[in-house]
Amino acid sequence: MTRSQLILRLAEQNPHLFHRDVERIVATVFEEISEALARGDRVELRGFGAFSVKRRSARVGRNPRTGETVHVAAKSLPYFKTGKQLRERLNAP
Repeated sequence: MTRSQLILRLAEQNPHLFHRDVERIVATVFEEISEALARGDRVELRGFGAFSVKRRSARVGRNPRTGETVHVAAKSLPYFKTGKQLRERLNAP
């Protein structure tokens, strides 16, 4: 599902809201999650999952094509762990 499909589905399920208001709500939710992760916070949505930040330290890598050693800088990556209810729903018979 894309962001625009999500907005369309929410607008259909909530006809009392204007389409532009639904767009603003979705954008605000995603922006708040992004800002929290940028601060290093964890975002937990009960029953769905948790977003957190994993830090990878600097390391020495190898270019597979040339075999040359390459220094890979430290970086932070977003990480998502599914919640129990979502896992159960996906694995239901």
